Amino acid sequence: MECVDTSALRAAIVEFLDAERAAGVYEPRSDSWMRSFDRDFSRRLGERGWLGVTWPREYGGREQSHVARLTITEELLRGGAPVASHWIGERQIGPAILRYGSDALKAEFLPSIAAGELTFCLGMSESESGSDLAAVRTTATLDGEDFVVEGTKIWTTNAHHSQYAYVLACTDREADKGARLSEMIVDMDDPQVEVRPILDLAGEHHFNEVAFDGVRVPAGRVIGEVGNGWAQVTAQLAFERGGPERFLSTYPLLGALAEAVADDPRAAPAIGGLLARLRALRALAWSVAMLMDAGEAPIAQAAILKMMGTRFEQDVVEAARALVPGEPDPTDAGLLGMVAGAQLAMPGISLRGGATEILSGIVARTIKAG
Repeated sequence: MECVDTSALRAAIVEFLDAERAAGVYEPRSDSWMRSFDRDFSRRLGERGWLGVTWPREYGGREQSHVARLTITEELLRGGAPVASHWIGERQIGPAILRYGSDALKAEFLPSIAAGELTFCLGMSESESGSDLAAVRTTATLDGEDFVVEGTKIWTTNAHHSQYAYVLACTDREADKGARLSEMIVDMDDPQVEVRPILDLAGEHHFNEVAFDGVRVPAGRVIGEVGNGWAQVTAQLAFERGGPERFLSTYPLLGALAEAVADDPRAAPAIGGLLARLRALRALAWSVAMLMDAGEAPIAQAAILKMMGTRFEQDVVEAARALVPGEPDPTDAGLLGMVAGAQLAMPGISLRGGATEILSGIVARTIKAG
């Protein structure tokens, strides 16, 4: 593993983001990893070697630590950068392929993800099962050399932009949850895939419902072993839930708020409390990264981070509503517009990555087992 000077890396990213903003490439916003989509920006990150940094060099990586990756993602989120194009593929699908996929899958997908050229979406949640992934009803039936996929996924972020979907499907209806599920990669250009937009409260389109109507998926596109999907996806969720996006999505708002009320002594307790909690959440995220560097899948720690991060981000918005005079206004170019944008994103924050109630159960079971 290559040793990285994280201070120098952080400075380089900040310099890059400053230049991008100065060139008018983007304006910082909350929830940028879901709502700000820019393929060219992701490609420029790939050109600088800032995507897939933990992966082997033969697959486009840099063989660096998860701590180095955390340094990169922290600054991208703090800067409210438009990272949605590569986010799911680089954060989650690439590591899943690297850990469980065949050599052919690694060679086909990892270099392109690391280059910022591919967009993946997650086909996990379903309207009938919500956060209970063991209860998914989408099926994948083996027919010759292909699996035939039938079913519907929901809340599929950026499916309308994606070339590929990760899909969790049932490949054995009679088996228990430990053997009934499989993970596979589906081509979103297949004519049997239908993407139906779901607009959020702001009228923005990043959520979707995705229907698979007899989509044929080559058996070689299965990630890992058929029937091992439950064990694989539960380990994989540490990558989804344990990252800084679980508490830095609202950082652009928090930074602007702290600057706006810096001279108001009445705001100091609220801002100080939020900054103290942010420091604790960062420490937890760094511990998750170090556990990953040690080869572990910190499922419980990631669930705790997601739970605490959800509450923190909700409290950032509530503090902004209390401290900023005037009504939040999506059309405002200043702080009131930032408050409105973050507020409209709030309903999704408590659901994505697993509802708080589901995560509480994971943590409780882990503590009981320990």
